[in-house]
Amino acid sequence: MASQDILNGIYNPNLACILSPITLQHLSREWLKEDTPNFDYGGFVVGEKMETSLVLLKSAGVLAGVPFVDAIFKELDCTIEWCFPEGTLLEPIQTIATVTGKVRRLLLGERVALNVLSRASGIATFARELNSIAQSIGWKGEIAGTRKTTPGFRLVEKYALLVGGVSTHRYDLSSMIMLKDNHILTAGSIKQAVKDAKVVGGFSTKIEVECRSVEDAVEAAESGADVVMLDNVTPEVLATSANSLKKQFPNLIIEASGGITQASLQQYCIKNVDVLSLGCLTQGYKTVDYSMKIKKEGKDPRNLPVAK
Repeated sequence: MASQDILNGIYNPNLACILSPITLQHLSREWLKEDTPNFDYGGFVVGEKMETSLVLLKSAGVLAGVPFVDAIFKELDCTIEWCFPEGTLLEPIQTIATVTGKVRRLLLGERVALNVLSRASGIATFARELNSIAQSIGWKGEIAGTRKTTPGFRLVEKYALLVGGVSTHRYDLSSMIMLKDNHILTAGSIKQAVKDAKVVGGFSTKIEVECRSVEDAVEAAESGADVVMLDNVTPEVLATSANSLKKQFPNLIIEASGGITQASLQQYCIKNVDVLSLGCLTQGYKTVDYSMKIKKEGKDPRNLPVAK
């Protein structure tokens, strides 16, 4: 599909299509079960009257997590209508969605949905900010997340990275073979580790090797690695190392990782570096604030601070 087709609106890919509906159903059910393991005492108080609630954005951010919230309210037989497409950068305070259903079911989904939205939007917002820094200086490589994710919440976090415009890196241990220091120490050498990995990975799985020097990277490339990750190197060392490696191995993918932050990112956006991976994308982000209020005539859902 030509990029011009995307610009002309002929092809408009929907990121939600990457998610399995079965997985979405499973996650939403598990989250709801965790939040209400037995009696819903508050549900007894409000009953099953039909109501409409408003989902409000209360701090600036990129809207993300929509398919997961859809799945949550679908499980509760509620309907949700979004006011903005996912990926939109929004300013507070405004309504981003309306949810209609039996009131006790609205409230069963409220906190679960808001937890997902706030975290997914936080990651997407931070990812957008980092990507903008790289693009502002014309760097052509990719910003990527890492496997430093929350157990049980990885799918949301990895999806939010995509909404924010960065790469997910490998999803899990089965997605790509990454040989790190512990693998190499145990195998005895980089060459042996790569050789062993090729036995099980075959032609279809890329191999990445964590390296602490150009010499390590050369050994990895000569052994057949597809990607080398220069770990915990300064921007100056990275620049000279990447230049040297690309001259010897033009098709080698060069990644840098370790200690890269939003403040230092621009220094690492170096020619010949293809990927910068940052654990802070899924560990150091600020959540986006959302709330959900039942819609009532004459009642301001914004819940503004009491001035007097």
